[in-house]
Amino acid sequence: MKKFIASGAALGAGLILLKAYNGKKRNVWVYEDSDMHNSYEIDHEESVNAPYDHAEQGLTQLDSAYRSEWQANAFPQTKKQLEELES
Repeated sequence: MKKFIASGAALGAGLILLKAYNGKKRNVWVYEDSDMHNSYEIDHEESVNAPYDHAEQGLTQLDSAYRSEWQANAFPQTKKQLEELES
């Protein structure tokens, strides 16, 4: 009987220590990578502006974002424009 009580107390103490140890583990929450440049889906879905802008027809959403950046920064869109800037 004493062995039964002692083993029960040891088991209970072990469970309490295990629960305290697991409670002290800190879980760090990490957000999923939301950068569109690393997204496979964005690089294969058609641009959302394609029905409204004929210049974006055939572009993916990623290409559309690059095009928007180029236009905002006045980056030349064609090889001819690039050659004009170089000369």
